[in-house]
Amino acid sequence: MVKEIKKTLKYNFFNLLKFEFIFKLLTVFIFSPFFLWIFQFIMKLSGYSYLTKENFLPFLLNPISIVMLLLLFLFLTFYSLFDIGVVIQLIDSSYQKREVKLSEVMRSSFQKSLRVFSIKNFLFVFFILFLIPFLHVGVGISLFSAIKIPEFILDFIRANATLSILYCLVLVLLLVLFFRWIYSLSYYFLEDCSFLEAAKKSSGLGKGKHFKDFFTLVVTQALLAISHLLLILLLIVLLVVIYHCLHSYEWLNSIFIAIGCLIIFVSFLIYTIVSSSFSYIIICLMFYQHKEDHGEKIKHLSFSKISKKEKKKPLLTGAFVLLVVISFSFLTYQVLTGKFNLNIEYVRTMEVTAHRGASVLYPENTMSAFVGAKELGADWIELDVQQTKDREIIVLHDTNFKRTAGVSLNTWEATLEEVKKLDVGSFKDKRFQGEKVPTLEEVIVWAKENHMKLNIELKPTGNEKDFEKDVAEIILKYHFENDCVITSQVYEVLENFKKVNSNILTVYVTALAYGDVTQLDAADYFSVEASSITKSMVSTCHNEGKQIYAWTVNTDESILKMIDMNVDNIITDDPTLAKELIYSSKTSNILAEVIEGVERLF
Repeated sequence: MVKEIKKTLKYNFFNLLKFEFIFKLLTVFIFSPFFLWIFQFIMKLSGYSYLTKENFLPFLLNPISIVMLLLLFLFLTFYSLFDIGVVIQLIDSSYQKREVKLSEVMRSSFQKSLRVFSIKNFLFVFFILFLIPFLHVGVGISLFSAIKIPEFILDFIRANATLSILYCLVLVLLLVLFFRWIYSLSYYFLEDCSFLEAAKKSSGLGKGKHFKDFFTLVVTQALLAISHLLLILLLIVLLVVIYHCLHSYEWLNSIFIAIGCLIIFVSFLIYTIVSSSFSYIIICLMFYQHKEDHGEKIKHLSFSKISKKEKKKPLLTGAFVLLVVISFSFLTYQVLTGKFNLNIEYVRTMEVTAHRGASVLYPENTMSAFVGAKELGADWIELDVQQTKDREIIVLHDTNFKRTAGVSLNTWEATLEEVKKLDVGSFKDKRFQGEKVPTLEEVIVWAKENHMKLNIELKPTGNEKDFEKDVAEIILKYHFENDCVITSQVYEVLENFKKVNSNILTVYVTALAYGDVTQLDAADYFSVEASSITKSMVSTCHNEGKQIYAWTVNTDESILKMIDMNVDNIITDDPTLAKELIYSSKTSNILAEVIEGVERLF
């Protein structure tokens, strides 16, 4: 396989690199913003200036949205197919040991990709959207590969055994479909098959060899990733040596370090660009091998071969080199002017909220969890409140006590006296047996004494009476209005609360926030599911004087991403981890940390 890959790369590798570099560059800087603008235009046509969890479904069911989004997905599929088609046809030419004109290959791919607008090729949308991302291994720059399931949905799935099994089965099914249809793109571009015909032929070609194909693809991709990692480690070791040798020459040291970091960045960029193409090389080689094993005739495409005379006039090569120089000059300018700063040093004021208290170690929404959150160093405590039958405000997330107390009793049907008899600690651990449901008043008294801030989420059931008024009165009774925020996933609740008291800060909790959400006047701040947060969203809200909270963020990767996004508050089940990561980034120097890590290894 390694020899075959070398042979394939020998002829059109530079063409492939040129195309992928320019195409990915255009994707990032032109086409991604363009498709985003199209989506915003669809929102405008449908009468929506922003999207949240509450209005997202009506937006999707809007007839205008359905038609326009369908067209958008078709164009996105065409765009992705064009990219894939150029790669496959360059590989095919290389397999024939022919160096061809890139312009001809691009023209052919464009014409063949147009067939996606045919009814019989409509399923390509599903194939590109759900199956092609398996090729990108998390690093490919693709319009579709970035799609991911929000973390709060994954947390919900993981918490339910049945849903976890179903989720795994769906992933397995998609993986099986992917490897059954893995050669459909080769059939589509090389033999002009429709998608259904190509999928059928692909299933037959790989029959009995799907596991071997899977193993081959995964191993070769792993080897590529490992080789890139070894190169990065080698560069870091060289940086360490330079750092120590030139330690006394600070200005010279800084120059070499900056160049070294730039080289590492460029190597990662190149790896990102070629990794998905590398997958197609492997798939095409397996395609040819299986065709030969089955005794099938390999249908190759024929393009004009580049003559020696044409090689002496490398106009496209010159343009490519110029584009590379401009791109890296721009990057260097960004580094030198501090807009892309390799040595980031600034103080962060980011705060951490313990989700339902220290709910990982203690029963959620209990005094034990709140005390634990304070001990773990949380700045805020998030808690959920509901109204009982006798209009008492209690702290509870679910509308029923079944999960936490083992009693099937709805909150609006229970009195405070009945609630106080329940044990909401044993479900977590027998050590917490006898833990009671606290009232909001009890928590505020404790928080005031312990200098803790509260994120109070109102959970309406539709059976309340003066819910917002009762909560506001408790807050005002203890003069706690400057140490809390009122949050809710129901925007109407915030509107009602502002009518009762306009001085207490309100936060709109939503799994989705897209468009100009700052128009929601009843929300002073926004609490958004982490995977929906973008830098532009944070910037927009900050420019309007509004803060962004991120929920529920529990992993190193997601917390660091939120730190990089510069959100104002991280809501997490693990406040200790969040505080440590924020603290370590307060006065961070990326290179120094890398060097320190390498030195510990050696």
